[in-house]
Amino acid sequence: MFPEHRPRRLRNKSVIRRMVRETALSVDDFIYPLFIKEGKSLKEPINAMPGQFRFSPDKLASEAKHIASLGIPAVLLFGIPLKKDNFGTQAHKSDGVVQQAVKRIKDAAPELLVITDVCLCEYTSHGHCGMLNPKGEVENDETLEILAKVALSHAKAGADMVAPSDMMDGRVGIIREALDEGGFEYLPIMSYSVKYASSFYGPFREAAGSAPSFGDRKGYQMDPANVREALREARLDVEEGADILMVKPALPYLDVIRSLADEFDEPLCAYQVSGEYAMIKAAAAMGWLDEKACMMESLTAIKRAGADMIITYFAPEIAKELR
Repeated sequence: MFPEHRPRRLRNKSVIRRMVRETALSVDDFIYPLFIKEGKSLKEPINAMPGQFRFSPDKLASEAKHIASLGIPAVLLFGIPLKKDNFGTQAHKSDGVVQQAVKRIKDAAPELLVITDVCLCEYTSHGHCGMLNPKGEVENDETLEILAKVALSHAKAGADMVAPSDMMDGRVGIIREALDEGGFEYLPIMSYSVKYASSFYGPFREAAGSAPSFGDRKGYQMDPANVREALREARLDVEEGADILMVKPALPYLDVIRSLADEFDEPLCAYQVSGEYAMIKAAAAMGWLDEKACMMESLTAIKRAGADMIITYFAPEIAKELR
């Protein structure tokens, strides 16, 4: 007979747990998104995203230094212009809001990796991610040339990486070609390879003023029911020259993250989007959830699923916690 099992009274249980933990978060895992609004002396709170702000370019120096001091390695920039038109012409101006922001950040905190979002939805008066035909339908091929101009303008401003998020077919290839011809052969592309037509983007669209004025984006973003399509989209992006793949949103699509992690050798990023962030913040404000615990658990789940890096609005908070 085996002796009756008795629970052992382990000393330093918390230390042992950390030593045998299978998944560990590091501040190096995180990319912090920033909203940049054209203007001066602006630091506007975003109602739907507590703790997040819209900054004008001239307010970025101190923010960039603070982010770098926390050890966060990278930021992702979204631009909000004062003027919009049907063609998103402000997106590729040499003195556009993102182009200004890149220069300000690199001057203030050169160690920060600056990634720029390449899309047109924040810049078009109709709020769609591409050019429209007279029927109000997005024209894929006409949009590609504009996206290439946007990416090249960001590279010339000093961006370290570009991240096309439009979900137009063929955009990685044409951006790669434009960067190579412009002398930026080594500038990496982080492609939003798997971007679902999600309901979790609402707070972002308020923050960036990018909600479509009519219709929706289901024609070019992915059906939330599909995972095999995600593998096809990612494979096409790799063939066109993508250096890093991304899944967006993150937490509702952990199975998709795992599928891509198993299938591809390229680094994999996941975007914990505005709705994921806002839900935790709102529930914590009501006293229904422990904010810090939920932040840690959700980010750990995303990394456990296979993400090598995570875009999250929690980046400053998690950086302080990990320190």
